[in-house]
Amino acid sequence: MSAKERQAESAGPHSARGRALYALLPAIAQTFFRMRALGIKEEAVTPSGRGAWGLLRSLAEGGPQTVPALARQRPVSRQHIQKLADELARGGLVDFVDNPAHRRSKLVRLTKKGARRYARVNARVGALCDALARECDESDLLAAARALRRLISAIDARLAR
Repeated sequence: MSAKERQAESAGPHSARGRALYALLPAIAQTFFRMRALGIKEEAVTPSGRGAWGLLRSLAEGGPQTVPALARQRPVSRQHIQKLADELARGGLVDFVDNPAHRRSKLVRLTKKGARRYARVNARVGALCDALARECDESDLLAAARALRRLISAIDARLAR
């Protein structure tokens, strides 16, 4: 083994679980970017790459909310949500209304057009999930979801330190 190979080998994870996660990370990234591209095609993601479906879903399920409250639901900045909300407002999908609890912080509200768009996109995302899931075993998908939720919790705990 060359010195370069030894250095590369020693730089990676040493445990079997660490190596498994190390192998999984590129697959997660590749899946994310491909799903985002498909999301743009299916109108679940805005052309700028922001998650329109997720924000519309939050409003459809949780009602009108402030930008900071919407940002707290995701690992993104308030500014990111503000840009997305502004983009969706320009398209007539959401609007900003007075917040009885806070004079300066408006509520983001789904418009009728936004509710129709959400229903249409949600149906398309559901059909897409059904089609893509045919390529996998249900138990594998459920195990992957459990593993990713545990990984997210571990990452959140480290970020909080």
